[in-house]
Amino acid sequence: MTSSNAAPSADAASAADGAGTSPAPVLVLRDVGWTVGGATIVDSVSFDVPEGEFLAFIGPNGAGKSSLFNLVSGINPVSRGTIELDGADITTEAAYARARRGLGRTFQTSSLWPGMTVADHVRLAAQAAGGGSYRIWRRAGTYVKQVARVLERTELAHRADTPADSLSHGEKRKLELAVLLVGEPRLMLLDEPMAGVSAEEVPALTGLIRSLHREEGRTVLMVEHHMDVLLGLADRLAVMHHGTLLALDTPEAVMADPTVQQAYLGEEL
Repeated sequence: MTSSNAAPSADAASAADGAGTSPAPVLVLRDVGWTVGGATIVDSVSFDVPEGEFLAFIGPNGAGKSSLFNLVSGINPVSRGTIELDGADITTEAAYARARRGLGRTFQTSSLWPGMTVADHVRLAAQAAGGGSYRIWRRAGTYVKQVARVLERTELAHRADTPADSLSHGEKRKLELAVLLVGEPRLMLLDEPMAGVSAEEVPALTGLIRSLHREEGRTVLMVEHHMDVLLGLADRLAVMHHGTLLALDTPEAVMADPTVQQAYLGEEL
């Protein structure tokens, strides 16, 4: 098993320039840790994410996966270590500042407004990303084409006028992606996007995420418990265990590693 500074997979490396060099890292973590009340939640995590890579995080409940995402996105402050986005040190930047740099994040639990339509959610996100008014009835015409494009991309155009609380779980996840995409994120952090989604809707949502990565070349970090989903998406797998980065390598290497099998695969997800 390789260390946390493992090279990206061949698929990720294919995005390199003509000279054959690896793409520059979009995200760099060095010795990142988070301690709360004397308890270490995330412990000395280091890794690089090259542009265009799909890096998936697995691990038992409580392993520190979502906590790590909270540190990267700026929701919680790091206790030690550094975080860089596109070469800029963002360790102490607020979450909104990181969002303006192109870091987008979804969460395990949907955070949609039940009384608002699908289109209104995306329009509001577009106005926020564009620095305009947060009132959905002002400058609405400016965003009509942008909203329509994103809804078409996320297969929600036919649901544009539907209240968010009328959507299925899978459609709500697609709406969260639409809200994220309208801001043109450079780096997407997806925290358990399949949570609550029915088995019938998982393939379509998986296909959408795959196309955002492969067809648009977006850099993606994703936490997910559905291993069958991850094995069809990830360039590399990162295994979190008790707040540490236990392993980081190709899916095949990670799944074959005895340490991972003992520490993770034998535990209930």
